[in-house]
Amino acid sequence: MAGLSEDEVRAALEDLPGWRFEGGEIFKQYKFPTFMEAIAFIDRLADAADEADHHPDLENHYNRVRVALHTWDQNAVTEKDVALAHRIEAASVMEAGY
Repeated sequence: MAGLSEDEVRAALEDLPGWRFEGGEIFKQYKFPTFMEAIAFIDRLADAADEADHHPDLENHYNRVRVALHTWDQNAVTEKDVALAHRIEAASVMEAGY
């Protein structure tokens, strides 16, 4: 799977509110009311990532979760990253209700 151009990545992010492209990856920080809701979100996105056989970089800081994606073997953002970002976004809406 070939890496996307910078223009292609930016166009893909138009449908992903809050996602940014920087440093060769796409990422977003989610904020939840509680630690347990943040962890529940991580659990939900872990299921989606495992089903896609594509795994994001995750950071958890109390009620905040930073999710970053890029395809390691391409050293670039690919369609696989964009597709998983959409699944993660859907999981965030289901979990947090926003």
